[in-house]
Amino acid sequence: MQFFLDTGNVEEIKQALDWGILDGVTTNPTLIAKTGRPFMEVAREIVKLVDGPVSLETVSLDAEGMVREGRMLAELGDNVVVKIPMTPEGMKAVRILESEGIPTNVTLVFSPTQALIAAKAGATFVSPFVGRLDDISSDGLKLIREIKQIFENYDIDTQIIVASVRHPMHVVEAALIGADICTMPFDVMKKLFMHPLTERGIELFLKDWEKVPDRPF
Repeated sequence: MQFFLDTGNVEEIKQALDWGILDGVTTNPTLIAKTGRPFMEVAREIVKLVDGPVSLETVSLDAEGMVREGRMLAELGDNVVVKIPMTPEGMKAVRILESEGIPTNVTLVFSPTQALIAAKAGATFVSPFVGRLDDISSDGLKLIREIKQIFENYDIDTQIIVASVRHPMHVVEAALIGADICTMPFDVMKKLFMHPLTERGIELFLKDWEKVPDRPF
C-alpha cells in the first residue's frame, strides 16, 4: 500500500519525506488556505518536493471551468493529478483531461456506484471518504470493500485512494482489504510508528545499556 499525506503544510511533507515512507500528496484549497500563503505558490513548492503524484483540486462547478483549471494545474509538473468532484459535470471534465494525458482523482466519493462511474469516465484515482461516512454512523470501510470487489470483477485499473482517514486502524483495515493508497493527515501518519511496547522496550534497553562497563559509544 502507498502512503499519501493529506496536507498543504510543506514542513509536514518534508518530515514525511525524511522518514522515507511518503509516496504522494493530496491537498485542496482548504488545506492550503490554512498556510496563509498563495495557493499557486504552495502548490508549486509541493509539486517540486514530491516525486510521486500530487493531487491538486479544481474549484469550478462546470466542466469547462474544471478543464481550464486542470490544465493550468497540470503545467506545474508531470506528477500533478487533478482532483475533480463526483458530479456529472466533473465526469465530463475527467474524460477531457484524461484524453489529454492529464491524470485525475475523483473526490467526494461516498457510494460504489459513484466509484464505478468515475472509473468508467477514465479516472486514474478514485477517493472514497471513509471518515465522513463513519461520522454519520455508516461503514466507511465497507465502501472500500465493495469498490475493491467491483474493480476486481471487471479488471478496472482505477486506483483506490482511501481518504478522510481518521486513525491508524483505518489504514490497517484498508491495507487488509487491499486498497491501493491511503491518504492521511500528518498526525495519523506519525501514529503509525507508535506502540507502547516499542517505547517501553527502548526504555528498558537504554537502562540496561547504562549498566554495561566500558561502553564504546
